Order: sequence, then structure tokens, then C-alpha cells
Amino acid sequence: MKNNIIRRFKEIGIIPVIALEHKEDASLLADELCKGGLPAAEITFRTREAAACIKEMRASHPDMLVGAGTILSTAQVDEAISAGAQFIVSPGFDEEVVKYCIQKDIPVVPGTATATDVQAAYKLGLSFVKVFPAEILGGIKMIKAIAAPYNMMTFMPSGGVSEKNMDAYLKEDIILCVGGSWMVKKDLIDNKEFDTIEALSREARSRFEKIRG
Repeated sequence: MKNNIIRRFKEIGIIPVIALEHKEDASLLADELCKGGLPAAEITFRTREAAACIKEMRASHPDMLVGAGTILSTAQVDEAISAGAQFIVSPGFDEEVVKYCIQKDIPVVPGTATATDVQAAYKLGLSFVKVFPAEILGGIKMIKAIAAPYNMMTFMPSGGVSEKNMDAYLKEDIILCVGGSWMVKKDLIDNKEFDTIEALSREARSRFEKIRG
């Protein structure tokens, strides 16, 4: 993965994971995330408008870190790249998708759930992976156990990470950043509660800075 992207993940610390239904919300949402100190977005390919939302965010906020999540196929990789995605995230480890992203020279963060997954990522030259669904799998204790033989790897837990447990993850050096959706919940976006999104983002960023300095 390109070093500048890894650096940005680490600097931002908390990556909002967002399912956007309408592209007209993309720029407004990006405004509030940036104002709240979280200038990043993992736009999940769970909606028809995902690619359009990535394109809109990249156009309106070129300094944001914007990528595509829930990528399940090489065709979706192409769609995400065409929209301007700066990175690819998948829910599980798919060797075909990972190799395709490497071939396309786009950073990829595959999902892992076992030591076998982490080993597969390591063999393909990756040093940063997602852990999903982190809380159900056992949280930070599980990640520390899996990470022990892989001291060259860092992790992004996602799935069940919230304002209630984010501190436990971020206190550990093996955690490069966390992914979460609590500040960008669907009802907040649907109800245009962008001020609340900014406030939640600002609170999350403040807590991150207290932990990481």
C-alpha cells in the first residue's frame, strides 16, 4: 500500500463508514466530517449511488481521503476507481480482488477474521488489513492474539466499533485506525441532522487526539 495513504489513515485515526443513498447528500456530509476533524469516508457499495457519492465527494472535497468499502468483485474495483476512490476495502479476504487491486496500483484493505486470512494478506505483501466484524470476533483481545506472530502488520477493526469501545482499540499500537458508523448513522443522514454528525465527529476526533496525542 502506498505510504502516503497509510499515513493518512493513521493521522485521521477514525474512518467513517458510510452507506449513502443519495448523491446530493455527499457534499453536505463531507462538509460536516471535515469540520468535525474526520476528513475521510469509506463509502460502502451497498447502495446504487455509492460510486456517484464517491465522485461527488472527491470533486467537492479533493483533500479528503475517500475510498470504497464492501467491494466484492473486480468489476466493483473498476467502478470505484472510475469514480475516484483512493482506496478499496473488502469485508473478507478475496485473493482475486486483492491481486487485482495490486495490479491496478490502488491501496487495498481486505477484511480478515482469522490468522489464516492475515497470513494470506502477508504473503501478498500487505502490511495493513481490516478486521471484521471486530467486536463479534472478540474485539481487541482477539486482534492482539492474532497479531502476536505478525509484528509487521497493523489493523483497522470495523464492525461493532463505537464511541463506547473505540478507546480500547486506539490505545494499542497494532491498531492503525478504526472504522465506524456511529457518527454517520442512516437516520442522521436521512433526517439531514448534519450538525449532529459534525458534533459526533468532533467528539470522536477529540478522544482520538487524547489517546494518540
